[in-house]
Amino acid sequence: MPKRKTEVIENFGERLAQLRKTAGYTQVEFAAEVGITQRMVAYYEAPGAQPPAHLLPQMSQVLGVSVEVLFGLAQPHRPKKIASNRLERRLLEIEK
Repeated sequence: MPKRKTEVIENFGERLAQLRKTAGYTQVEFAAEVGITQRMVAYYEAPGAQPPAHLLPQMSQVLGVSVEVLFGLAQPHRPKKIASNRLERRLLEIEK
């Protein structure tokens, strides 16, 4: 059964924070990659924050997941190489 809309929105911030940390980004680094401020990232990670529709594609691309995974409607298909710091992320980008 599909999740209710309220469940998706209520858990969005927690899921975003978890995916960001798993990808090895700080709030500041993630904000720079997406093109927003750290304060906005903190807001979007707060409980009950409304997901910004115009930023979802950028957020999912930076995190390396689909928008469905970002909303919690699907699970990540395979574990990705996770970069623990900026240099490793850059090397993974070059490797691609």
